[in-house]
Amino acid sequence: MAEGGPDAISLRAIAREMGMTAGAIYSYFATRDDLVTTLIGDVYGAVVDAAEAARDAVPESDPGGRILAWAQAVREWAVANPEGFRLIYGDPVPGYRPPDDGPGKAAEMRACTGLVGLVAAAWSSAAPLQPDGPRYSWDDFEPGLTGRVRADFPELPPGAVAVTLRVWGRMHGLVALEIYGHLRPLVHDPAAVYRDEIRALVASLGLTP
Repeated sequence: MAEGGPDAISLRAIAREMGMTAGAIYSYFATRDDLVTTLIGDVYGAVVDAAEAARDAVPESDPGGRILAWAQAVREWAVANPEGFRLIYGDPVPGYRPPDDGPGKAAEMRACTGLVGLVAAAWSSAAPLQPDGPRYSWDDFEPGLTGRVRADFPELPPGAVAVTLRVWGRMHGLVALEIYGHLRPLVHDPAAVYRDEIRALVASLGLTP
């Protein structure tokens, strides 16, 4: 995957690299999609592990600092693992059909609820980002996410999920531009631009890291 991108994933090629027969590797993974599903789970889990560890290294009394730490960890992981970023956030593997559940879905839910937790900690200060009036209902969001958020954060209104998606977009946008080669030709220090963007995001929530 690192050499040829997500579309280069092939059970036969992997078997050849490992000195195995194609039939032997099929005893571990029944199909290529099973392998891709496991790989996505491992990769997605790695970035969430990094984000959670960075967040938890900052005291809960500093919600702005925890947001900054999460964002910085995601960017640093992505820069170190560009093909992994492309696999989970960008290039689809040709012909791959993800299952309705699995390790990738579980890691994605961890990421979503982790971000909701960051927003929840800042919600009382997040007036600039809060929607005006009851513009959102729980029916506006995927049922699995809704159920998890309402269980973990029972006092949080549905508008907070919309704010979380906007926060995620701001964290993700510059990283995607950098990984796909659009940012570095324009600026010598993408890390500084990214840090300023996240600081602006934190300030928009009424916080100071």
